[in-house]
Amino acid sequence: MKGQIFKIHSDFYYVDTAQGTYECKIREVLKKRKDAIVVGDFVELEQLNENSKQAFVSKVLPRKSFIPRPKVANVNQVIIVCALKEPELDFEQLNRYLSFCEYYNLHPVLCFNKNDLEGEEEIIAKIKKIYEPLNYDIIFTSALEGNGIQDFKALLKDRTTVLCGSSGVGKSSLINAIRPDLNLKTKQVSEKTERGTHTTRHCEIITLENNARIVDTPGFSQLRFDFLMPADVGLLFREIIEIQKQYGACKFSDCIHEHENGCTVQLHPEMMDETRYNSYLQFVKEAKEYKKQVTYSGKKTESKSKFVHNKQITKISSKKRQTSRRKSNQDIDKELNE
Repeated sequence: MKGQIFKIHSDFYYVDTAQGTYECKIREVLKKRKDAIVVGDFVELEQLNENSKQAFVSKVLPRKSFIPRPKVANVNQVIIVCALKEPELDFEQLNRYLSFCEYYNLHPVLCFNKNDLEGEEEIIAKIKKIYEPLNYDIIFTSALEGNGIQDFKALLKDRTTVLCGSSGVGKSSLINAIRPDLNLKTKQVSEKTERGTHTTRHCEIITLENNARIVDTPGFSQLRFDFLMPADVGLLFREIIEIQKQYGACKFSDCIHEHENGCTVQLHPEMMDETRYNSYLQFVKEAKEYKKQVTYSGKKTESKSKFVHNKQITKISSKKRQTSRRKSNQDIDKELNE
């Protein structure tokens, strides 16, 4: 018997199957797995007896996707929920979510909620100007008034979707709007901090009509780019990839698009919004911290090679492209010493 884990509580794994819901424990051999069993995993069960709704998880099936923070498997879409107001839209956080979707090869949708407040025309125009040219799917909703809820439901059909976003933006309210019987807890944004408080305490898959599943999570906390090398961060930004496709790669192979000579990205600032570029610089800063740790420890990771292999980017011929500045300086020193 096969099913999908939709909730984990203490040592119990709740599995949705064609025969109903089963409360399960995992076999001892699975406790020795390198990767923990998580919500979203498809598993095989051994039923205790014919009349019981209890079983053992005997096997974990291969994953199609995985998100480590929070740990969720077999997701194929991420809806990034932001509030147009209350709390104020944080572009860096939004770009952070988008970049993580790019890294894990998950389809992102931008959902701007609370589209029922006054004075939103300017921020809506800015959002469209930045993200529509990048071909991101965008919807505007109001869980309170029902605006855009049908568009929201249509996006969920036949997909397993993670909702992410800062606390207080209305994730639980959106789910309640399409499944009022769930009555998920919601809280108002604090007037003092202009932030909400997390009302979801654990990951859980909620099944909806039209073969739709939503993963309600406690939040994507502490998302930092402390696992990539600085030169790879640009692969997370669609406009940087597009600039290099149109105008060629940068002069140096280790260019990080800050202030280097011959940087193609720097030569075409009109193709990248300032908020996006500022986010990029922040992520590069975090990646530099990771690079220092790798340099000092002498340990290498596979994240760079796997990530670069999975990303398609037009690069000029190695014969035409210059080597890194460090290699160039080494060659000059060698000639002077000969």
